[in-house]
Amino acid sequence: MTKDQKDNLFSLVKSMTKSEKRQFKLYVGRLGVNDDSKFLNLFNVMDKLSSYDEVAILKNANIKKQQLANVKAHLYKQILISLRLSPSHQNTRSQIREQLDFASILYHKGLYKQALKILDKAKDVAIQHEEKNLAYEIVELEKVIESQYITRSISGRADELTIQAKELSQANVIASKLSNLSLQLYGLFLKFGYAKNQDDAKEIQDYFNARLPKYDISQLGFREKLWLYKAYLWYSFLMQDFLNCYKFALKWVSLFEQNPEMIHLNPVFFIKGNNYLLESLFYIKNKDKFKEYLDKFEDIINTPSFNKDENVEALSFLYYNVNSVNYYFVDGSFHEGLQLIPKIEKALPKYQDRIDEHHTMIFYYKFASMHFGAGNNRECIHYLNKIISNKSLSMREDLQCFSRVLNVVAHYEEGLDYHLERLLRDTYKYLLKINDLNEVQKEMIRFIRGLQDIFPHDIKKAFVKFHKQLKQYENHPYERRAFLYLDIISWLESKIENKPVAQIIKEKYLEQYA
Repeated sequence: MTKDQKDNLFSLVKSMTKSEKRQFKLYVGRLGVNDDSKFLNLFNVMDKLSSYDEVAILKNANIKKQQLANVKAHLYKQILISLRLSPSHQNTRSQIREQLDFASILYHKGLYKQALKILDKAKDVAIQHEEKNLAYEIVELEKVIESQYITRSISGRADELTIQAKELSQANVIASKLSNLSLQLYGLFLKFGYAKNQDDAKEIQDYFNARLPKYDISQLGFREKLWLYKAYLWYSFLMQDFLNCYKFALKWVSLFEQNPEMIHLNPVFFIKGNNYLLESLFYIKNKDKFKEYLDKFEDIINTPSFNKDENVEALSFLYYNVNSVNYYFVDGSFHEGLQLIPKIEKALPKYQDRIDEHHTMIFYYKFASMHFGAGNNRECIHYLNKIISNKSLSMREDLQCFSRVLNVVAHYEEGLDYHLERLLRDTYKYLLKINDLNEVQKEMIRFIRGLQDIFPHDIKKAFVKFHKQLKQYENHPYERRAFLYLDIISWLESKIENKPVAQIIKEKYLEQYA
């Protein structure tokens, strides 16, 4: 299917709510001359279209082709100005910036006292809400004004501003170094993935220690602590140290609980912290804690006072539902989890412009795995085909790899032998193309390659042998994560013991937490 042509202006228009569109028309209509302007005509035409169609736009908006680019640019700017004035997009950060702009205007008009009064109030709000970059910017403007208009009523004003600027600058430097480190570690994860061996672990450890700034935790404010916990969290993920992932994700979430006013100001950071906390609990298979924090997360994001714009709404949907599915994977409660799939799938189209295609494919992989665990192999194959057939998507190799392996296993389970030989050949070829295979994937290649030559009465022996080969990696510090995508060991045990795979996983969970 051909994708709709993407256009930034069209996407912006379609993202607007009814109240935002109404406000935009009121904003434009404040000047009568705009009533029949080209940019307003363009807005009305785009608002009615279901997909971007330049031919229809030129025909109905009374705009010449050579004018279109300029009119679109003007409309884009006017919409942003209108949205900026909307109460729904006003927050503490934007209000501080507005006061800074007002003070700058007053300064240029020579009204120094008025400018300084506004700046002093704005600075207090900025410091109170941990907006130290803005506070530093305010102090710098105060210094400029004071250098031209000395307020003799406050002695030592120059020293006061100098000390304040120095303290804010030091805090901002530490926050910047920590945020840089956090971002660099995330970049390493996207580029190389998790540490696959001792050499990788040593390289990541050296990289982290060389870039971690010196700090005194008692001197750090909210924002510096937030970046510190994020940096340690990503370091722990790269090292596959999931207990420390839990430790620093919990510190992250607790930081917001200790500073509840920051949830409103930084809702995205709050949501992501909860997601990483739940992800860590999923990896260490602590279902009771998982349920406790999932319920708390649900309560907060559904509270009417929770600041939920379009971005926050999409992230809340994504992280809550991914973790709701993960909850049933912890102990193999696949049949109970099936009821989530139609609800999530029905809601996904609403967020298709705000949730990237990769995360949609992750949902499909989890749906497929849920159905596989419940014994619904044909449904499992249905969702896997959505991933395997997606040629336009450049996604992580591990997701494609395990989708193809699970597809082979599901076809085998369903007895679809007429497809099996071709699938084995295609999967084997695909896995060979992956440059950086881990040991579990290599064992899978050998098993899949040999499966074609095994007689039916020898299948069980092959399962036992393959199980023995994989078992050595189950608790390996760098290889065990492969089993989180596809619990191939539990599947092999289900074949060997003639039990459903869900029963095997549940028995293991109960034995571990008995």
